[in-house]
Amino acid sequence: MLKFAISLSYLILYVGAVHAQQYVPGEVIVKLKSESGSSDSYAFLGKAHSDKEMALKESWGKMKMYHFALKKGQTVEQAVADLKKDPNVLYAEPNYIFSKTTEQVGMHETFSAEQIQTASVSAQNYQATGANIGVQTVWTSTSGMPAVKPVVAVIDTGLDTTHYVFQDSQAIWTNDDEIPGNGIDDDGNGYVDDRHGWNFVDNSPTMYDDDGHGTHVSGIILSIDQNIYATPLRESRIKIMPLKFLNGNGVGTTSNAIRAIYYAVNNGATVLNNSWGGTSYSAALHEAVAFTYNSKAIFVAAAGNSGMNNDSTPMYPASYDVPNVISILATTDYDYKASFSNFGAQTVDLGSPGVFILSTVPNDAFGTSSGTSMAAPFVAGTAAQIKVEAPTMLGYQMKTILKQQYTAVSQLNGQVETSGRLNSGLAVNFAKTAAIDTNQPGYTVNYSADRDLASNVAGGGGCGTVRALAEKTPPWGGAGAVVVLLLAPIVVLVIMRLRAPANRRKHERFKIHSDVRLMVGDKEMVGSISSISLGGVQVNTSALMQDGGLVTMAIASPDGSERIEVSGRVVWSEANKAYGVQFAQTPQSVLSRIADWTRGLQKVS
Repeated sequence: MLKFAISLSYLILYVGAVHAQQYVPGEVIVKLKSESGSSDSYAFLGKAHSDKEMALKESWGKMKMYHFALKKGQTVEQAVADLKKDPNVLYAEPNYIFSKTTEQVGMHETFSAEQIQTASVSAQNYQATGANIGVQTVWTSTSGMPAVKPVVAVIDTGLDTTHYVFQDSQAIWTNDDEIPGNGIDDDGNGYVDDRHGWNFVDNSPTMYDDDGHGTHVSGIILSIDQNIYATPLRESRIKIMPLKFLNGNGVGTTSNAIRAIYYAVNNGATVLNNSWGGTSYSAALHEAVAFTYNSKAIFVAAAGNSGMNNDSTPMYPASYDVPNVISILATTDYDYKASFSNFGAQTVDLGSPGVFILSTVPNDAFGTSSGTSMAAPFVAGTAAQIKVEAPTMLGYQMKTILKQQYTAVSQLNGQVETSGRLNSGLAVNFAKTAAIDTNQPGYTVNYSADRDLASNVAGGGGCGTVRALAEKTPPWGGAGAVVVLLLAPIVVLVIMRLRAPANRRKHERFKIHSDVRLMVGDKEMVGSISSISLGGVQVNTSALMQDGGLVTMAIASPDGSERIEVSGRVVWSEANKAYGVQFAQTPQSVLSRIADWTRGLQKVS
């Protein structure tokens, strides 16, 4: 009964917190109706400074948009309500908080360059991901070095620009109009010494990656161009522009996201990778994304890691209806939706590998991580290779090709609009002979839907991840309470069914001593397997897992020579941290491997 109460309260906390909005205290973003430099705009700015005691932090004149700090003691809710009454204000909103769409609770495994080049680690990773999506076709059949290399903006936590993979492949974008280290804004773009990008967190040209997320994402993008585990590396056909707007905790603000997006497009990026998000709608960010569309770029966005349906619970920026946005779900090695991944038959476009992905991490190392954060850059890297083949192709057409040249998989029916998973080889080869469409549909941001603010909201991560949600206070009053009450009977029924007796043995069990990597929600964990059958396993781990919870596992064979990936559901648990996990939707090929493993193993009586 206690476990049931814990499960119920945890799910209620999760549901309530998903809908909370987080933003920076004491800051707002305002869009004016009048043009920048007009008498009305000057009048508003003067009034904001003298009457409202608001301090201007940033302005985007062409967009008629301004970022203000409020006077001490004024709440965001009060300021937004007051500003909306001004006849010259089109909209006013908080400076919302977003975060990376993965929780890297440390890399599960890290490898040195020597280990990558001498062990079978990289080969296994290629077989599990690259081979499935046809990257070898891209490596070997893509045309020669382009006259102008496509630029991919990685809007993230930064990049370890000293990592040998990026150095040896010459993959890092360079601003040729900027002289490094002279303290002068040589190209007049408003950023001093921005030779290789910009750090919007610290307002500096140093994109150090104090989280590791951006370096991991960048390596995945580059892996579509070439085998990043090979020696020697060849010159890259693309350039990666690192733009740091997420801090060391993987958290960033709307204002810095907007600055990064405008910087990317204004400095030549035609592919933007966005492995971050939140549940808060921002009209200002919506406009920035629309700006990328009007600039002919493609905007790749991670769908999110809360296991939610984006059709009913949007995740931004992935859920903006801008025609160049392509929203990406994470798949397992067997093309099932990853247990943690958001989905949406109407609002999520395509699946892409996102479980235990090996890529670059800081300090010349490699590591594995999981999330839609890892799925999106496979698509961004593919889009960049499409630009290699068709330099004048618009982002809108690139999205169309990616959604037409894919691998159809029945497991994704009802999960994504295409019912398919990325196929880089097909998409890039198709682009070689595709007729270039020089026109794209018009698009205008619709401001008609006025969204009210949630009250009493503190700053915090908006990624919808389990750890972040568990740290928030749920909105028990108002609509939050209604949602909880409506869902409670369903939750009770589901959990009771999941806790049905599991003592009827359908398959023979065997003793086994193997390690296992687990994805529970969005968290990576480790453990061991003490028994296995064709129906499930006994997992031993110090991590807490809830009865009825979905788990994705990478199980090592008894001799450690291979791993299989399988999803399951926790059906029982013991006080000593032993859990029974029942397999779910297991491919026959996996069951055959398990059967091979159990030959010679001792049966459990």
